[in-house]
Amino acid sequence: MTTVRELWDQTAVAIGNRHEARWLVEVATALDGPELNAALDEPVTERMVAHLDAMVARYRAGEPLAYVLGRWSFRHLDLAVDRRVLIPRPETELVAEVAIELARQAAPTRLVADLGTGSGAIGLALASELPLDGTGVWITDASADALAVAQANLTGIGRAARNVRVGEGKWFAALPAAERGRFDVIVSNPPYVADGSPDLAESVLDWEPAAALFAGSDGLADIEHLVTGAPEWLSPEGWLVLEIGHDQGPAVHDLFEARGYRHIEIRRDLAGHDRIALARRRPTD
Repeated sequence: MTTVRELWDQTAVAIGNRHEARWLVEVATALDGPELNAALDEPVTERMVAHLDAMVARYRAGEPLAYVLGRWSFRHLDLAVDRRVLIPRPETELVAEVAIELARQAAPTRLVADLGTGSGAIGLALASELPLDGTGVWITDASADALAVAQANLTGIGRAARNVRVGEGKWFAALPAAERGRFDVIVSNPPYVADGSPDLAESVLDWEPAAALFAGSDGLADIEHLVTGAPEWLSPEGWLVLEIGHDQGPAVHDLFEARGYRHIEIRRDLAGHDRIALARRRPTD
């Protein structure tokens, strides 16, 4: 009979990547990390082989690995993902890190919101990494399908889930009126790709949800909406944190400045590209 080790070897040859082959085998066998290592010489079942064959076929047809696996890591989380949501990316982990840093400064209590949460990546990272006591987190999305994924992921963060509230609606419309002026941090990874942009990989165009990617002729439509509307919802010392496109730093800085924000900053990702925009609410609101 075929062993786990042999199945891994065969999969690595089939897809040309041993690391990714291991991830596929882990899902097919339901053996993670040390469990897989301990079972390398154990026989596999027909069901495991059939599951793996189906995943390999999807992968070779061009489906992104994260969707084939049905899960993807984000900071300390293991998130369920499928075609209803964007695949979480390393750049967005940096956005979450900034939001977490700023939220920690609001003590002893803090209220934060992740607007357009998708899989729940940023908002659930906030909930799981901020103090259990004194933390409130809103995760929202205009897509009921995306919120279904986020709510499934919510069950995986343990006791911190008690601090999370879910709202359906577009941007600020998803938040209750009673929360106006109370948020210490509002964070979002909004659509920021210009319509017809040549920069997107074919796999992204073919598989990931267009509504979470494109934002008008310059990619700034949703960013401008968030920058304009956030002051009404932020506390007097509150911060707005946004993921932005690699060429949008100057334009987003100007949007913040035109609306009177202070402490405006554009930070770069690990590749040296503009990626994170943050600013504090204008003091006269």
